[in-house]
Amino acid sequence: MSMGFVGVSTGESSIRRVFPQWAEILGLPTRELTGFDLPLDADRDQYRDVVKRIADDPAMPGALITTHKLAVYNAAADLFDEVDPDAQRFREISSVSKKDGRLVGHALDAVTAGLAMEEFIPQDHFRRTGGELLCLGTGGAGTAIVWYLMHRVDRPKRIFCTDTSRRKLAALRAMLRRAGISTSHLDTVEVTGPADGLIELMPPGSLVVNATGMGKDTPGSPISEHCCFPPGSMVWEINYRGSLDFLAIARDRQAADDLLIVDGWRYFIHGWAQVIAAVFHVELTETRMAELAEAAASVR
Repeated sequence: MSMGFVGVSTGESSIRRVFPQWAEILGLPTRELTGFDLPLDADRDQYRDVVKRIADDPAMPGALITTHKLAVYNAAADLFDEVDPDAQRFREISSVSKKDGRLVGHALDAVTAGLAMEEFIPQDHFRRTGGELLCLGTGGAGTAIVWYLMHRVDRPKRIFCTDTSRRKLAALRAMLRRAGISTSHLDTVEVTGPADGLIELMPPGSLVVNATGMGKDTPGSPISEHCCFPPGSMVWEINYRGSLDFLAIARDRQAADDLLIVDGWRYFIHGWAQVIAAVFHVELTETRMAELAEAAASVR
C-alpha cells in the first residue's frame, strides 16, 4: 500500500522524511509515498492518466495534489464520483480519497490556510492596525487565502490580488460572485513584473503573501531586491523549500521595516495533516497535531 503525491518535484519534499514518522504516530497502514511528477505545462491527458492510475490502484487509498490542483479539476473532475463543496466552489482538487468504492476529490486549502494564518495573525490585527491584504498570486492557495480572510471576523479592510494571468483574476471574482460575496473591497491587478510599487503603497500592518509559486516551482520572486515593506507588516511566504527569493528579500528588510516574517513550514504541516486525515479517515486531535509537528521538526 502507498499514498500518492502529485506535484512537480515530489522527490525533493520534506514529506519524504516526515511521512514515515507520521504514519507510525497515526497508525497508518503504510509508510510509503508514490510520487507523480508532472511539468507545469502538462496536458489534459497527463492529468487524466494520473487520476485514473490512482483510482485503479487498490493499494493506493488516495493522494495529495500540489501545484496542479486547478489543472486536475479542469482536466479530470468528471473522473471523480464526488467532489466536495469547496472543490466545486474553488474548481480545484487538492486531495483524493476513496470511500466505499467511490473516488472523492477534496479542496482543503481554505481549511489549511486558515489554520496556518490563525497561528500568526492576532485576532484583532486588521481592526487595530487598519492593515490590508496583498496576495501575490491567485492560484489555488491564493484563492483559498482570500476566501478565508473574507470570512474572518477581523478581516482586512481592503484586499488586493495580483497575477500574471487575467483569466485567474477573473476566475477569482467569478467564484466570489457565485458565492454571493461582495467584491466591493477587492481589487485585482494583472502584473508583468515586480510588485514593489503595490507593496510600498500598502498601509502599515498589512499582510503580504507570496502565493505565486515563484521561488519553488519557478525561479525568481514576485518582488525585486529593492522592495521595501510598510512598517509593521506581516510577510508570509507559503513555500518552505526552493530558492525562496521572496523570503530572502523580506528577511533583508525585516529589521528596517519591523516585519513579522513567516515561512511555509506550518502551512506544509497543516496541509499534509488534513489530507492524510481525509485519505486514511483518521481524526486529528490537538494532541496528535502536536506530535506530528514535533516529529516534522526533528527532520526539518
